Amino acid sequence: MCKTIASALIAAACAAGHLPAKAPTGKPKPWQRHIIDGSSRGADGVRLADVNGDGLMDIATGWEEAGIIRVYINPGPKKAKAPWPAVTVGKVKSPEDAVFADLDGDGAMDVVSCCEGRTKTVYVHWAPTEPKRTLEPGAWKTEALPVTAGKQAWMFALPMQIDGRGGVDLVVSSKGSNATIGSLISPKDPRDVKAWTFRPICKAGWIMSLIAADMDHDGDPDVLATDRRGTNRSALWLENPGPASAGSGTWPRHVIADPARPDRAGQYMFLNVGDIDGDHLGDVVAAVKSRTLQCFTRLDKTGLKWRRRDVPMPAWSGTAKGIAVGDVDGDGLADLVFTCEGAKPPLVGAGWIRQVRTGGKTTWRAFDIAGAKGTKFDRIELLDLDKDGDLDVLTCEERGLNAVFWYENPTK
Repeated sequence: MCKTIASALIAAACAAGHLPAKAPTGKPKPWQRHIIDGSSRGADGVRLADVNGDGLMDIATGWEEAGIIRVYINPGPKKAKAPWPAVTVGKVKSPEDAVFADLDGDGAMDVVSCCEGRTKTVYVHWAPTEPKRTLEPGAWKTEALPVTAGKQAWMFALPMQIDGRGGVDLVVSSKGSNATIGSLISPKDPRDVKAWTFRPICKAGWIMSLIAADMDHDGDPDVLATDRRGTNRSALWLENPGPASAGSGTWPRHVIADPARPDRAGQYMFLNVGDIDGDHLGDVVAAVKSRTLQCFTRLDKTGLKWRRRDVPMPAWSGTAKGIAVGDVDGDGLADLVFTCEGAKPPLVGAGWIRQVRTGGKTTWRAFDIAGAKGTKFDRIELLDLDKDGDLDVLTCEERGLNAVFWYENPTK
């Protein structure tokens, strides 16, 4: 972007009352960064689960360039600022995602990884049953799910009970030619990897997000997603038809849109859910390239009626990638946290946008989190890692910092 265009964007945003007049240089300063692991290349996403039952969230991450899947055990708030205990649970090429799921029901959290590139395979990394062996690499066993091998460029997996029988199933998604969102149904013996079956749910272009959420309030989980490429790019949700047909048929597809503003221009990156307006209904937020955060507020419980508002990202940030909703400053209002790609210095790779309500009017103001370090960031998780009463930001970066890390919220 040339300096003239950038200056014009900043001036327009300031005139609208959305953003500070320039990139933040004084207070508030970027948040302090704590490295969980910086030992490899291409950290590509953070997924959470309580692996050992201690009430603390642990992390699974795929390292794309290094071709490894790693698990990090949360050491607790007193040690959270130092590198975390970690284990490489498997080695696979071109991993895009890694997520926890106890697939065989033995009480130990396994890890599922999705691989693109030439690999195009979904793998299971079976966890040791003895908790004391969790950090032993040799105690984990990696197996491919043959029904997925070489079929699609797999991007994301969502553990979910789909057919009402047996163990945990998986909703999986892909990108490129023959891309789909589909279901991987667990067999009677989940360890029999050849017995897993795949059924397409819908065609896709490039799926970035999969989230389980009861979008129509009928008591079963639906699938919330973003499709980044193709003629149907959008934020959308797939309606669960119920266990009798969920594992074998097509799920009804609903585009999340405001009828008064139906355009779906741009690339939909990650999305998330949260209560933006305080009405206790689940709203949807999506990061849209280049620098727009779309907030879809729910108008009723059907999941079919939405009102969209666009919150511009600052011109001093990279382009939109990850997004999360949470009360960052403790004022009782939901704020937006974002991460970026294309954040070459002096652009910043992560920030937050404060919601301000005055006289019935809502405005937004952006603040820096990451500073000008890091280029390509990923998913966001908001959680209080140091147990000081505010939300910290957990993410990773795969080009400059090459690490999994968290930013310490300075509010408390």
